[in-house]
Amino acid sequence: MKVTFLGTGTSMGIPMIACDCEVCHSSDTKDKRMRSSVKIETDDRVVVIDSGPDFRQQMLASDTKRLDAILYTHEHKDHTAGLDDVRAFNWINKQPTQLYAEERTLSALKKEYAYAFKDEDEKYPGVPDLILNEINDHASFKVFGIPVVPVRVYHHLMPVLGFRIGNFSYITDASRIPDESMSKLKNSEVFVINGLRIKEHISHFNLEQAIAIIKELEPRQAFITHISHHMGLHAEISKQLPGNIALAYDGLEIEV
Repeated sequence: MKVTFLGTGTSMGIPMIACDCEVCHSSDTKDKRMRSSVKIETDDRVVVIDSGPDFRQQMLASDTKRLDAILYTHEHKDHTAGLDDVRAFNWINKQPTQLYAEERTLSALKKEYAYAFKDEDEKYPGVPDLILNEINDHASFKVFGIPVVPVRVYHHLMPVLGFRIGNFSYITDASRIPDESMSKLKNSEVFVINGLRIKEHISHFNLEQAIAIIKELEPRQAFITHISHHMGLHAEISKQLPGNIALAYDGLEIEV
């Protein structure tokens, strides 16, 4: 299974609009971060987790030629705002895009993209061709034969989903992971977790908290994602991390 980090930034991305900090003005390409998303390729299928506002740019940058499904962690716009651009894949791949999300997130998508969910005789030509699949944190499911385990985490008080696909686990926008969910993440070969910045935050793990969770789970390799400009420069923070923990960056590809 090949995993590509399409975006590793927080909701505002890096550089942030109108910001004059050294991270936003860094010449290091690893300090340029689009909104968080990953692409998972296995056999002849391509699955993406979240389609944020940078989705089109991410698909072009990663030279993605097909898309079979999108898994959604939650409905915040930095994770859903690029959905309309799946139209290109509908046309090129000649198939609808399967969407997997909780009922609350599906309802938000149907509201935000109402034009895509009208009756066939009322649809405007060329709108996204989407099939909704409701999931929850109580049952695993398969996406074109790929087993997926939803993992409940909390974004402050908001319940959101992480996902475990084989030995790869992905958590973003979390500030708490219940014990039951921690057990689902055990024995991951590769574990990805959000780490927003150095200082604590109400709805995201900071770097110290993310490292503590990684040490408890003991994956072979861990990556920090959903990073803000308040984290600091990629090169400087990377020097401070344990050997099996790294800051992810846009375009990073790994085999799992």
